Amino acid sequence: MKKNLLCAAMLFASCSAFAAEQHVHWDYSGDKGPENWAKLTPEFGACAGKNQTPVNLTGFIKADLKPLKFNYKVGGSQILNNGHTVQVVYDAGSNVVIEGVEYELKQFHFHAPSENEIKGESYPLEGHFVHADKNGNLAVVAVMFKEGKANPVLENLWAHLPAKEGEKIALTPAHNALDLLPKNHAYYRFSGSLTTPPCTEGVRWIVMKKPVFVSKAQIDAFKKVMGHDNNRPLQAVNAREILE
Repeated sequence: MKKNLLCAAMLFASCSAFAAEQHVHWDYSGDKGPENWAKLTPEFGACAGKNQTPVNLTGFIKADLKPLKFNYKVGGSQILNNGHTVQVVYDAGSNVVIEGVEYELKQFHFHAPSENEIKGESYPLEGHFVHADKNGNLAVVAVMFKEGKANPVLENLWAHLPAKEGEKIALTPAHNALDLLPKNHAYYRFSGSLTTPPCTEGVRWIVMKKPVFVSKAQIDAFKKVMGHDNNRPLQAVNAREILE
């Protein structure tokens, strides 16, 4: 719980900032890449856990999943390049209700290519909408982006893409994260972790079944800013159930 609360308090700067606070550098390749995250510091020990994300979503269990209730307002006011991703910092006041629990949206960010897979299919881009409830428990809503026509919301966001690590740019006007979600809110659900150090487990994962479109030019623009793939390799599902 203590680590969850710490991450929740820091989510506006991404939970990956926890690593920076510990002065431990991690990366997506080399000696400090994903296969070695758990060895870099005891604080990253959870990265070797049994309930890690991302996963290949398959072998679904039928369940009576309640509809999600998104109460998002305009609130994406800043876009930040933290060296590991590009994320939009979100103002207070927006939430999603999952199984009767209210989770406040803290930030959303992107990974290219996708981290999770659906039935073995990878996507060129994945968005993670990171939330926390009043007790610091985390929930991530994941959206897959399929190559096709240009995404008008990303077009506006990408016009402000910060090119340098640590650069933060104000978004004017602010954006509504709801506009990045598919119209159909059907979803898969499983228990997992943060996909970056400290890889905190106990995260409620909501993966939208339907993708949204993104153009090749928009994918390439994100990759150019990152300069490298920023997706963690798939992790074992182990005994977890993936509900639909």
